[in-house]
Amino acid sequence: WLGSLKSNIGHTQAAAGVGGVIKMVMALRNGMLPQTLHVGEPSPHVDWSAGAVELLTEARPWDQADRPRRAAVSSFGISGTNAHVIIEQGPVAEPEPEPVAQAPVVPWLVSAKDVRALRAQAGRLASWLESRSSVSVSDVAWSLAAGRAVLEQRAVVVGADRDELVAGLRALAEDASVAISGSGSGGKLAL
Repeated sequence: WLGSLKSNIGHTQAAAGVGGVIKMVMALRNGMLPQTLHVGEPSPHVDWSAGAVELLTEARPWDQADRPRRAAVSSFGISGTNAHVIIEQGPVAEPEPEPVAQAPVVPWLVSAKDVRALRAQAGRLASWLESRSSVSVSDVAWSLAAGRAVLEQRAVVVGADRDELVAGLRALAEDASVAISGSGSGGKLAL
């Protein structure tokens, strides 16, 4: 397929080569051959039947074959300088997941209206977590700190991993004597 950058954005003088490279890199990336504009009919000065070259008069999907996609870019400068390059599709890179930083210990905040409710809340949370091993320890800490009301009776379970934290919740469910009573006070944020 034969196309032209000039038909899309006009004559770019010295930037014609880099413009053609950018056009083809984007075509490789998007898997789409862009249309060459303003072409009524092919030039009669070229024998189009002699080869397998055709004008790209409409956008076409650039199907993936059993090899990388390749394109040739030619730029003919007004001064007589010519530049030619062959561009090949690079390998598809698998994005590497960013490592999640884990704190040495994680606090889980639990609160309820009274000691009995605090013990029940700790027991329910421990049971829920034991049945969901894929839930992140840090996500639970965030949800308990930012998404729950701060009530009269409070306790904090601290642990380095899921097992320690769930064991702390179980201990709290059995004996809530470690709970702290009090109420939150308004005020300004301190840093």
